[in-house]
This record gives sequence, structure tokens and C-alpha cells, in this order.
Amino acid sequence: MAGKRTHRQRHRQLLRVTKERSRPGTTHDRKEVREPLEAYTVEQVAKMLHISRDKVYYLLRTGQLRSIKIGKLRRITDQQLAEFIASLDDAA
Repeated sequence: MAGKRTHRQRHRQLLRVTKERSRPGTTHDRKEVREPLEAYTVEQVAKMLHISRDKVYYLLRTGQLRSIKIGKLRRITDQQLAEFIASLDDAA
């Protein structure tokens, strides 16, 4: 399946995006072409980060990880996941 990305490829892309956004002096023009956002379930995020589903809900509850709600469904966008990863880098 050529269109599918592996977990490792998604993780590397998130880290790359995070590093690009955190570089000093970089500006993001509103007119720049953006990739469509991807939204992941709590279970998918838990699998990506190699943590339990309960831990993801804990991170959401404490505000360390942000999410969106679509009706009753909770989703975490790739941008929110990248921000969370960047906050871990900043804390270390």
C-alpha cells in the first residue's frame, strides 16, 4: 500500500514539523499551502507513543495534550500531537 505511512514515518514527520516550527526566525505565512490535518483516535495516539490508552486520557484531562471533539468523539490532530512532543523536548 503505497499511500499508507508507517508509524515510524508519521513519527519522524511530526518531529520534523515540530523542529521546523521551533526554529527562531522562521515565519509561517498564512497563504502558504498546508497539508490537510490528520486526526487520530485516543487508541491510535496511545499506539504511536507506546503508552496506554488511560495515560492518553490522563494527558488530555491534565491539559498536557490537547484534542478536539466531534460530537461525542475525541480526536487528536497531528498538529496537537506535534505540540505535545515539542513540549516534551522543551521540558528535557
